[in-house]
Amino acid sequence: MKKPSPSIVVKILKVTGIILGTVLLALFLIPILFPGRIAEEVKAFANKKLNGELNFKEANLSFFNHFPSLTLTLTDFSLKGSAPYKDETLVSANEISFGIDVGSLLFDKKINIDKIYVTDAFINVKVNEKGEANYNVYISDAKATEKDTTGNTALRLEKIAILNAHLVYDDQSTKMLIDAKGFEYIGKGDLDKAIFDLYTEAKIASFDFTYNGEQYLKNKKVNADLITKINTNSLAFIFEQNNLKINRLPVEFKGKFDFLSNGYDMDFNIKSENSKLNDFFTALPPHYVTWLDKSNVKGSTDLLLTLKGKYIASQNQKPDLAFNMKIRDGYINYNKAPFPASNIFLNFDTKLPSLEPEKLQVNIDSVFFNVGKDYVKAIIKTEGLSTPTLDARINTKIDLAKMDQALGLQNMDLRGMLAMDVKSNGVYDKSHGKIPVTKGKISLRNGFVKTNYYPNPIQNINVLATILDTDGSMQDLKINLTPVSFVFEGKPIFLNAKLQNFENIQYDIRAKGELDLGRIYKVFSQKGLDVDGYVNADVSFKGSQADALNGRYSKLQNKGVLKLRNIKTTSEYLPKPFVIKDGTFAFHQDKMNFKDFNAAYGQSDFKMNGYLQHVIDFVLTPKAILKGKFNLHSNYINVDEFMAMTPAKASTDSIQPAASGVVVIPENFDLQLSATADKVNFQELKMEKLKGQMNLNKGRLELRNSGFNMIGCNVNMDVVYGSQSTEKAFFDFKVLAKDFDVKRAYKEVKLFREMASAAQSAEGIISLDYKVAGILDHNMAPIYPSLTGGGTLSVRKVKMKGFKMFGVVSQKTGKEAMKNPDVTEVNIKTTIKNNIINIDRFKFKVAGFRPRIEGQTSFDGNLNIKMRLGLPPFGLFGIPIKVTGTQENPKVKLGKQTEDLKETEYEGEVPTPLSTEPKK
Repeated sequence: MKKPSPSIVVKILKVTGIILGTVLLALFLIPILFPGRIAEEVKAFANKKLNGELNFKEANLSFFNHFPSLTLTLTDFSLKGSAPYKDETLVSANEISFGIDVGSLLFDKKINIDKIYVTDAFINVKVNEKGEANYNVYISDAKATEKDTTGNTALRLEKIAILNAHLVYDDQSTKMLIDAKGFEYIGKGDLDKAIFDLYTEAKIASFDFTYNGEQYLKNKKVNADLITKINTNSLAFIFEQNNLKINRLPVEFKGKFDFLSNGYDMDFNIKSENSKLNDFFTALPPHYVTWLDKSNVKGSTDLLLTLKGKYIASQNQKPDLAFNMKIRDGYINYNKAPFPASNIFLNFDTKLPSLEPEKLQVNIDSVFFNVGKDYVKAIIKTEGLSTPTLDARINTKIDLAKMDQALGLQNMDLRGMLAMDVKSNGVYDKSHGKIPVTKGKISLRNGFVKTNYYPNPIQNINVLATILDTDGSMQDLKINLTPVSFVFEGKPIFLNAKLQNFENIQYDIRAKGELDLGRIYKVFSQKGLDVDGYVNADVSFKGSQADALNGRYSKLQNKGVLKLRNIKTTSEYLPKPFVIKDGTFAFHQDKMNFKDFNAAYGQSDFKMNGYLQHVIDFVLTPKAILKGKFNLHSNYINVDEFMAMTPAKASTDSIQPAASGVVVIPENFDLQLSATADKVNFQELKMEKLKGQMNLNKGRLELRNSGFNMIGCNVNMDVVYGSQSTEKAFFDFKVLAKDFDVKRAYKEVKLFREMASAAQSAEGIISLDYKVAGILDHNMAPIYPSLTGGGTLSVRKVKMKGFKMFGVVSQKTGKEAMKNPDVTEVNIKTTIKNNIINIDRFKFKVAGFRPRIEGQTSFDGNLNIKMRLGLPPFGLFGIPIKVTGTQENPKVKLGKQTEDLKETEYEGEVPTPLSTEPKK
């Protein structure tokens, strides 16, 4: 072959060198020639397309950051979100780079952004309870055109790359939280089109998923290969082909997701077909993965999760949720147990239409497994929540010790032979006396329970229980527990019970033994949680509700003694536990007699002697009325601690609102108490030597002919109190207080300060004969427009020092005596209604002058007072004065004509006034 001449080789090398040199020169010159223009164009484009505050430290143009792309790199980049999160960061990154199409830059004189690279980013997506999100920062083409039609920058994306990102998606409207660390994402497609396909590869090193405060996935690895169709005009996503792997569980994800102005429209299908049961457990929370390391798991499973519909929080519109799971030929053997759980079969299906709990449907079409020759099989179907329809068949014969070994139940040691044969079909509606038609028998022999939380077990557990109801009514229900026995800490407990007709309960119960509640609680409780208490019982009860209610006590056979010590009881009505320090209860027929019953609630202490009636009925049936009569004494009662706690709403502020609520009186109490208390505190109102007759009946508290000492004054009071809800209550009280120090009252009584704020600097002695009814809010403070009532305030030897109204009157009239008048023997009658205090006309003498006052003042502090300043010697001639404005800024003018203050009517329910007068 003829060799090329040296001159040709030299020419080729020269041309190649020139081309390479030109390319290299371009790589250095283009960033130098165009940086200002490119940076300005990109900034202008961002301002036009983004509705959010964008910041970065510096901009660098280079071919070498993401070779061979020419990229504009913004360092220390941050972008804030849209309303209502304008002050919070949506995206921050160590750097974000925009790839520039070099051809369009050189030949079309136009800057096309075709690639985006994000490195070391924090992506913080937030949605509030109303469905308002922070990601609505992109301005649509229509709006952008209105702002600017002359720009030379266009978004023609072909690639999006996110490297080492931390993604948080916090959606309070759906109560969903996603936290993805080590997020790697590469997306490719013709992104400049209105509708395009996005091909995605994604990896997440650590994926956490929390719903409604409960974590379902933690530290899971995720790999995804996705094809997503995106419509940029409507901001809609169609997930056409999406294959994921959560740890080792393969998942196929299809559907669509549309962003609406006020929510979402979604249609998701997430499924895993014919997967290995072992792989399913790898996708569960961490403690299952730890369990899996010691387990041999076989079998196949199918999973399907669907979520379809619109989620618009403001319209209370929610999608339908459904989940289905099947297990076939399952096999679990934990830690090489001699008997595995085999032949595991499950058909589980649940639906939640409109995410509405009352529409919940659960269908366990069948569940079955063997442990050796033993078996568990069941079919359970329910629909509804508060009044569910139930169809259940459970048939089990299982050695709990073998099952415990085979499944590797964590933190628990179970033993005993359990047999169940239960059939139940129908509606459970407690309020209407309906239960499913039921026939069942449960037997546990030689039972044993031990947990990691307490060293000693509950053992020798023997239970034989039968339940029978043939017509689906509470009246036909029969429950027999014959017998129940167990041994704990070496002490045996025995119980026999026969119950029937829960509309008119007939009972035959015998119990004997002693039990330390604190220790038995620890058997099942985690460390850090504690309940103390000791019960010693030797009781027998036999009778019927009808006999007790109709006074046929001779037919009752209730007797025995129950001793309690350090028992903590909780109630939905009270925010703190009620502690029974010690008490002996002796049962005789329908009564339970209290002897030296000592209790505490927070700072409050109580000592009672007396009796309760209908205790057995009260415990066994929800409709029974607990009756009783007591003598009660307390050294100190803090009423504030009895306020019911209502949950505080979630807040994004660092300081959460304090829980509050009114004192709630249970509806099924009919109790009479002759009460005495050395000290009582209520809303900074301090009372001493309280005594009176207290009745609790039908959710109302009545205190009649009560007396106490407050601020050195003897006070007589009648009170009616009841709750309308946990956040509102009504009250009606009448009070007679003679000769108390007004200065001390202002200083020590919060309610007096609020209702008579002008008395801050007054001095002297006053008496009060008044009645007021109204509504209390969730802080047990009066709602002023709801107050009605009236009475007389008797003034004796009072110096009206510091009252701004009298000071201004003095200044306007030039009468120095009116600045701080001394008032003696004046009765001021007032009435309260619609937030207004109406003051009847009254007169008094001051240094020869004879003022006459009448008018109005409001709880908001507004004034409408008419005065006549009678001149010496006899007040026949006087100066008419009108006082308006506020107590803080009174306006005094000469004249008679004034306008009535605007009334504020209370629209809610108001209480019925008391019919009795306080004892004088």
